[in-house]
Amino acid sequence: SLLDLFISLFIFVVIVVFVLVGVAFFTLLERKVLGYIQLRKGPNKVSFLGILQPFSDAIKLFSKENIVPIFSNFVPYYFSPIFNLFLSLIIWIIIPYFSNLFSYQLSVLFFLCCASLNVYSIMIAGWSSNSNYSLLGSLRSVAQTISYEVSLFLILLSFVVLTGTYCLIDFYYFQYFGWYFLLFFPLCLCLFSSFLADTNRTPFDFAEGESELVSGFNVEYSSGGFVLIFLSEYSMILFMSMFSCIVFFGCDLFSFMFFVKMIFLSFIFIWVRGTYPRFRYDKLMYLAWKCYLPLSLNYLLFFIGFKLLIVSLFIYCINFS
Repeated sequence: SLLDLFISLFIFVVIVVFVLVGVAFFTLLERKVLGYIQLRKGPNKVSFLGILQPFSDAIKLFSKENIVPIFSNFVPYYFSPIFNLFLSLIIWIIIPYFSNLFSYQLSVLFFLCCASLNVYSIMIAGWSSNSNYSLLGSLRSVAQTISYEVSLFLILLSFVVLTGTYCLIDFYYFQYFGWYFLLFFPLCLCLFSSFLADTNRTPFDFAEGESELVSGFNVEYSSGGFVLIFLSEYSMILFMSMFSCIVFFGCDLFSFMFFVKMIFLSFIFIWVRGTYPRFRYDKLMYLAWKCYLPLSLNYLLFFIGFKLLIVSLFIYCINFS
């Protein structure tokens, strides 16, 4: 009915607001953790212990002048950060609510589609700026993301073959007595590092390699455009943490421990950034195509063979009885 549609839209708006507030405090957590890793203080001047520092930064950035390069293609240059943020927020509707609010059977496929479309927004942002640095950064990001999405898709397909469904709620039922993290530890590590590469985080931050690219594809953006790219990146990090928690550790959203695990996985994103140096680009491609791809293919073939063995044994037992 029309009332259900309005309720669903209202709840989605509430989700978006809470995600953006969570992104704000996640940036504060990152700056604090990186500060203590580097033996210094993080933000601690604005309000109590720097709690309002993200909002101060947001006001500062939005009040700056928005500089548009004179030779840029204005329409794609203007709309690509908006499209990027839209994709990173619309993907949150696949959260497995037990109230069947937005729940549908193909949520894993929807996640893969939205994660793949992020490549286009980065590519168009780098191309439309009409700058050599931004174009080079966007091309590196596209090659990196495509390389890791192949292994990411195969790893997720392994879990889909194991559970026999694309719906995220079923991952909760299948992990009621045991987590996939304990059963398939190497595959979970590969999936998490693929998430790191997919969100352009250290040690895979080649799209924004400041030492050789002068900030990469977003070098021409300022003010609001930079904020939208920043928000989309960090909302994707929060979503990847939640998705990893669902796939590895079950997904009881009514449990407090689910959110503790999600925050810990978000903390690992920051921990990796403060610990590891950036990869060399050829080693990144070697890792994607020579290590992760054969491993994910072997696991996929193993799961398919395992399911066929179970089904054949079940049919044999029925015929024998």
